Amino acid sequence: MVPILFGRIQTRLFLLATVGSLVTLALTPVLPGLRASFVVLAAVAVLGIAWECVYHLIMQFRWEKDWPSLFGLLTGVSEGIVVWLLLPLIGLRPPVWAFVLHFTTVWIIVWLVANGPMRVPFLRWRFRGGRLV
Repeated sequence: MVPILFGRIQTRLFLLATVGSLVTLALTPVLPGLRASFVVLAAVAVLGIAWECVYHLIMQFRWEKDWPSLFGLLTGVSEGIVVWLLLPLIGLRPPVWAFVLHFTTVWIIVWLVANGPMRVPFLRWRFRGGRLV
């Protein structure tokens, strides 16, 4: 079963709220230039819902209606650029190095958890279209 749109949104929000928050909590003291790190994480979560809708539309043109796993990792580049460009709209302009370090670390760890350890406690996750609830 391929994760459905609602399942991908649930998974994204769940992983950002749990794993992403833990990583952000660990990185915030190390990144003095990124005081609003949880605001950045929330922006990634909110924009992620829109991105999932765009990805869903693009996937409809693929035969298997799914991305190869590596595409899921590489989409972080475009998402990171858009989040960086939209941060001034909410009054944030962190140093580039702090944003890149925070965003990249959270993105890679969340991707790794989604493609590995998450499948242990949520055995039926893949068969329920990626839905957690």
